[in-house]
Amino acid sequence: MRTIRRRVEFGVEHEAVGSAQDWPADVSPLLRRVYAARGARTHAQAQPRLNQLLPPDDLHGIEDAAALLAEAIAAQRHILVVGDFDCDGATACAVAVRGLGLLGATHVSYAVPNRMVHGYGLSPALVDELAALSPDLLVTVDHGIACHAGIAAAKARGWRVLVTDHHLPGDALPPADVIVDPNLRGDAFASKSLAGVGVLFYVLLALRRRLRDDGCFAGDPPDLSVLLDLVAVGTVADLVPLDVNNRALVAAGLRRLRAGRGSAGLRALVEVSKRSESALTATDIGYALAPRINAAGRLEDMTLGIECLLTDDARRARELAEILDGINAERKGVQAQMVGDAEAALSSLSFDGNTARATVCLHHEDWHPGVVGLVASKIKERVHRPTIAFAPSEPGGDELRGSARSIPGFHIRDALAMVDARHPGLIGRFGGHAMAAGLSLRLVDLPAFQRAFEACAAEMLSPELLQDIVLSDGAIPPEACAIGTALALRDGGPWGQAFPEPLFDDVFDVVQWRPVGETHLKLDLAWPGTSRRIPAIHFSGWDGTPPPSRIRAAYRLQPDDWRGGDAVQLIVVHREPVGRD
Repeated sequence: MRTIRRRVEFGVEHEAVGSAQDWPADVSPLLRRVYAARGARTHAQAQPRLNQLLPPDDLHGIEDAAALLAEAIAAQRHILVVGDFDCDGATACAVAVRGLGLLGATHVSYAVPNRMVHGYGLSPALVDELAALSPDLLVTVDHGIACHAGIAAAKARGWRVLVTDHHLPGDALPPADVIVDPNLRGDAFASKSLAGVGVLFYVLLALRRRLRDDGCFAGDPPDLSVLLDLVAVGTVADLVPLDVNNRALVAAGLRRLRAGRGSAGLRALVEVSKRSESALTATDIGYALAPRINAAGRLEDMTLGIECLLTDDARRARELAEILDGINAERKGVQAQMVGDAEAALSSLSFDGNTARATVCLHHEDWHPGVVGLVASKIKERVHRPTIAFAPSEPGGDELRGSARSIPGFHIRDALAMVDARHPGLIGRFGGHAMAAGLSLRLVDLPAFQRAFEACAAEMLSPELLQDIVLSDGAIPPEACAIGTALALRDGGPWGQAFPEPLFDDVFDVVQWRPVGETHLKLDLAWPGTSRRIPAIHFSGWDGTPPPSRIRAAYRLQPDDWRGGDAVQLIVVHREPVGRD
C-alpha cells in the first residue's frame, strides 16, 4: 500500500543549510530546505557549474584512449563509432561523430545494431556486416564491456578497438585495446554515475588536451561545450543518478537548449513534442525528447534517431523529428496493449501475507522485445516490486530477452549476478545497473529462472524496502503557492534520479471534482479552515470512484501553462482519504 512520508522535519532541514548569507538572495528558504534534504549543503553543490567538473585524469585508460584516437586522426584512419539502440547510445554516437570531427578526424562513420537482427551491442554478426566498411578503429559507445565475442571478432580482423562504456564489468574484461569505464574495478574516478554519453564526452576532453599539447591546433582548441545539449539528453534519458558532476553537465546542456543554441535535431524534437524551448526542464527531456529518440530503437532502426541528432539542416531535422514522433505514437499503442496483458497476469500473483511475492516475472509470446522495458517499469511502479518482462527475441523463437526494473535498495544487476553464480548457464547474457538491467535466457528455462530470482530477492529484500513510500518535502504554506515559488522550484534543478523533483504534501478539502478523459481527475482544492482555493489535477487518478471530501495529497506546484499568466496548479501524484474531526 502506498503511503506518504516526509523526508525530515522542516526545522531540522533549516538548521542544516546554514544562514541565508551563504546563499544567493534569489534562493528561497524553501528551496534551500529542498536542497538540504537531497544532501546539497552549499549553492555550489545544489547548482553546480562546468568549472566544477571532475577532471578526466582519474578515469582509467583515458590517456591511452586519447593517444589511440590522436594516432588515428593523424594517420587519417577510418574511425567507426558503434552506437547502441537507446537514447544514451544514440546521443553518445552523435557526440562521438560530431566531437571527433571538431577535433580534426576526417574519416569518421557510425553504425548501430538493429535490436531485432543483431541483439545488444557489438556482436560477431554485426562485425561481419561492418567488414564491408573496412574500419581501422572501432569505438564502442554505451556498450562494449560485456561484448567479449564481438570484440574478439573485430580484433581477429585486425581492427583496433576502444571501448567506452559505463555498465558494470563482469569477472573478465573483453580483449579491447583500451577500455574507459568509470565502473572498472580500481578506477579512481570519483563519479561512478556517468552515462555512456558522459564517458564519451570525457574521452573527447582528454583527446582535445592531448592534441593541444601536441600543437595540433593553430588557434584556440575547439569548443566542446557545443555538444552538451546532447550530453544532457543522454544523461537524463538513461536514468543515471544526477550527482554533482552529472548535474553540472545536464544544467549546461539545458542552458544551451533554453537559449535556442541546441542542435537542429533536438530543437525539432522540442517543437514536435510541443514543449517550451525557453523553459525546458530535465523532466521534459525524460518524458518528451528521450521517448521519441528511444522509439526508433524500440520499433524501427536507431539510425533514424542518430541521423536526427547529427543533421544541421533544420528542414531535414523537422522531417526526422516528425517520423520519430509517429513511431513514438505507434510505440504507445504497442505498450498499452502489452501493459494490459501484464496487468491481467498480475491477478494471479499475491503481494500480501505469507504468500507475498518479492519479485514479478512476466512473459508473453506476442510481446515486442523493444517495449518490455517500459512494461517492466509500469508494473514495477504499480506493485513496487523488482520486475522483469520477457519477450521472444524473434517471433516463435526459443530465446527470450528480458528487461528488468528495480526499486530503491535492490541492485538488480547484482541480483542477476547472484542467480548466475548459483545456477551457471541458466542466464545466457546479462548486464546493467542498480535500477535497470537486461538479460537473455531460453524459454524452457524461464520457470527455473523465476524460482531462482525470487529466492535471491527474498534474501536481499527487507520488508521495509517493499513498502511503497512517497517521500515528501513537507507542506508549502498556502500564501507561498504562487507563480514565483512554482518557477523557482521548476528552475532550481536539474532534478532527476537521486536528486528528485520537489514533492510536497498537505491536507485539503475537495471543493469540486470532475473526470477528465478516461483516467484523469480534475480537482478544486481548499486548505481546511480557509477560503483559499487552488486547482489540481491527478493524472491517472480516476478509477470511477468519487474522491472523499477531505484528502491528504502529495503534489508538485507548477505553473499552469494552459491558463497562462501567473496561474499555478498542483500536480497530484498520490492522495489518501482523511477523516474529519
